[in-house]
Amino acid sequence: MVVPETFYCAQQINIPPQLPDILKNFTKAAIRTQPKDVLLWSAAYFNALSKGECLPVKDRLEMNVATQKTDTGLTPGLLKTLHKQLAPKKICSKEELAEKWKGLCLPMDQLKTLLSLGSFGSDIDWMEFFALGCSALAGNLMGTLKFACEILTEDEEGSAARIPFVTFTKLYTYLAQVEGDMSQDHIDNFLRSLQPQVNKQNGMIQVSNFYISRK
Repeated sequence: MVVPETFYCAQQINIPPQLPDILKNFTKAAIRTQPKDVLLWSAAYFNALSKGECLPVKDRLEMNVATQKTDTGLTPGLLKTLHKQLAPKKICSKEELAEKWKGLCLPMDQLKTLLSLGSFGSDIDWMEFFALGCSALAGNLMGTLKFACEILTEDEEGSAARIPFVTFTKLYTYLAQVEGDMSQDHIDNFLRSLQPQVNKQNGMIQVSNFYISRK
């Protein structure tokens, strides 16, 4: 028996009124984020949207970073996006991190390298992983901390890039311990040397307090 062909008229097709705005926002997000794999990123985008989660979207279109290592897929904008997605939980699972990482089309080999470097187990302290992510963007410890301040700050782009000294202390101490060639006295003395400036800045530290530009 031949099944009769079904015809639909325009009145029978229900288009949600929100669809144009959803597609417009999706297009803008794709342009800002510039994902390497549009299909993979799109799946992550709409999955997060359906769950009301933080979207895998950069704040703005990024230009190439001159000081960034050329062998890294990670960028400051992508790391900031990961931070917005995972920082609220403070501790995330390795599986959740891998899902967010993959959703931003980042190379899985790089994730494995960072996880190995930090000797992480199944549960990951996000700020420790974040610190190692910053180290993938810079060639030295001070450059790493500069990226951390610029990503974490609530100041406008191009300004002082201040963050709480408590946060800076945790990042610096962790990174110094991972490097393994600094004594605790050296770590304490460096942090102590910054304290007078921090006291004048209401417990905040800014990039110019510790980083000397070599332009």
